[in-house]
Amino acid sequence: MPLDRRAGLQLGLLLMAVPLQYIVSRYMTTNESQRSYAIRNLFNSAAGFKERYLSWKSWQQWCMSFIFRDEPGSYAGQDDLNGESPALEVMKFKDPEGYFGASTEPRSPRPPEVRYRVGQVIRHKIWGYRGVIVAWDPQARAPEGWVEQNHRKDKPQWRTQPNYAILVDTRDRMTPQLTYVPQENIDIISNVKIMHPGIENYFEGFDGAQYIPRPWLKAVFPHD
Repeated sequence: MPLDRRAGLQLGLLLMAVPLQYIVSRYMTTNESQRSYAIRNLFNSAAGFKERYLSWKSWQQWCMSFIFRDEPGSYAGQDDLNGESPALEVMKFKDPEGYFGASTEPRSPRPPEVRYRVGQVIRHKIWGYRGVIVAWDPQARAPEGWVEQNHRKDKPQWRTQPNYAILVDTRDRMTPQLTYVPQENIDIISNVKIMHPGIENYFEGFDGAQYIPRPWLKAVFPHD
């Protein structure tokens, strides 16, 4: 029966233990107690590796780390007119709670207080970076701890006004990022193309003023 990747890694660690034990006993130490100590450390390190990289919790944390960062890749040519797309499934997987604009529920009807649209290019009023809107929520939809940490105490309105998911231009922040910004911190700019490795996941083109959403994204934001 073929091994899955996780079982293969575990088997590899066990197979490595025998030659490593020989190396420890042959070259590293001469004292029996020192050899025993080194071997125990070896197995403790292997157990720590398993916990950090092979456990379900570690993989869950790794996946959630992408909330604020978009990985390179393109889904070009994989959309259809009904909005079905691998990118939509990735969006669901990245945050099943729908935080940070990741909900796949169609934003319809469009609330009148939502001032900006998916595909518009923006500049952050405080931090100055450029980006493009890829999603929005009529009110902040984020974990309570994140809101308390990132929203200023003197700005309670940030929680209740529209918040926007922004792909950040890598010329302004070198690591590809996705941020979540209250409406009052956004200025719209024009004639600016955004540099980001994941931008083709969301948009099929740029018309000189804004980006054109792919069908799957248009299905989530039908009135933008």
